[in-house]
Amino acid sequence: MDAALIRISKFLSLVLRHNPGKIGLSLDPNGWADVDELIQKANRFGVHFDRLMLEKVVAENDKKRYAFSLDRSKIRASQGHSLNIDLGLEPVYPPEILYHGTAQQYRVSILEKGLLPRSRQHVHLSKDMETALNVGSRHGKPVVFLVKARQMEQDGLKFYLSANGVWLATHVPAKYLDLIHG
Repeated sequence: MDAALIRISKFLSLVLRHNPGKIGLSLDPNGWADVDELIQKANRFGVHFDRLMLEKVVAENDKKRYAFSLDRSKIRASQGHSLNIDLGLEPVYPPEILYHGTAQQYRVSILEKGLLPRSRQHVHLSKDMETALNVGSRHGKPVVFLVKARQMEQDGLKFYLSANGVWLATHVPAKYLDLIHG
């Protein structure tokens, strides 16, 4: 993705996941924004794009962070909201293990308190070690935790799978974690 599309993608992350009010945008309870309203308000705010560019950002985003409604009149972030959004996800049966990558500086806190969503609605989990390492590398020296997902589910904790394949949980208690890298 070229620099202009990356800039638009980062802007979409801000307004569709965290702060739609920054440009006066409204999201419905499920996180959907009207595409025409988004384009109009983004352009007025100084982030210039049209529907074609928006479609290109959605299609080319390697993490598939955004999705259009079936009629393509609305757009939303697939996960990662700090806003109270109901993505309409149903609990799903997880794989035996999942992974969570983060920065070294959070290791001790996670071993004590488990994984907490902090400012987001959910803890994000990966299905493979490579993805977890990449996520952890974004903020410094990575650490990776193995999450005993099936055991958690058997103990009554729920898992969700976002539209872009990110596993979500409301929290992961420390007893279900093993530090496996870092």
